[in-house]
Amino acid sequence: MAAAFRKAAKSRQREHRERSQPGFRKHLGLLEKKKDYKLRADDYRKKQEYLRALRKKALEKNPDEFYYKMTRVKLQDGVHVIKETKEEVTPEQLKLMRTQDIKYIEMKRVAEAKKIERLKAELHLLDFQGKQQNKHVFFFDTKKEVEQFDIATHLRTAPELVDRVFNRPTIETLQKEKVKGVNNQTRLKRIAKERQKQYDCLTQRIERERKLFVIAQKIQTRKDLLDKTQKVKVKKETVNSPAIYKFESRRKR
Repeated sequence: MAAAFRKAAKSRQREHRERSQPGFRKHLGLLEKKKDYKLRADDYRKKQEYLRALRKKALEKNPDEFYYKMTRVKLQDGVHVIKETKEEVTPEQLKLMRTQDIKYIEMKRVAEAKKIERLKAELHLLDFQGKQQNKHVFFFDTKKEVEQFDIATHLRTAPELVDRVFNRPTIETLQKEKVKGVNNQTRLKRIAKERQKQYDCLTQRIERERKLFVIAQKIQTRKDLLDKTQKVKVKKETVNSPAIYKFESRRKR
């Protein structure tokens, strides 16, 4: 009851106002009031306390201390600036990732894969780059047979056809049947040149399909990073592979 009476009495009492700056002191500006002084004093004390804390931190600093953030921060004009991480992408990959959608990239990659399969079915990769990847191993019982071994005699074919990995007829076949196909050397060279051109086209398509696959993976990784789930980077991004992240497992309802 007494508190309510004091509050009512205080509302009817005279308002005490602070005087303004006297006329002969007008050249000094506005007269500082108590509320202005309090704001200025609090700001001054806050800054002094901050300087005191910094001074103490500098005195107690350990010269051997290390933080992992030091590897990503550099001092520039007296200010610590975080270094920007360079993305491991080529200009062509960056242009495609910014302008095209992952569905378009995947569509182009599937089209390239179908063309590659069609070329492989036509060429059969018989003499790709003039080298045969498989090995033909012959087994013998004695060292004498190894020393007297002749591959043309063993395969029963002409010595000129030994290096061929396809269409290698035997001597009996050559004696019974006539040679079929092109015999002109100029025509043979032209056919070999066209076949090598197709192999070069196949190599380029395989490389293009691989690049599109890498771009699609990088775009998908950037979309997955938009998820708010906690994650840890396991492997950095390179030109030939996207970054690998390990996401926190969550139980789905």
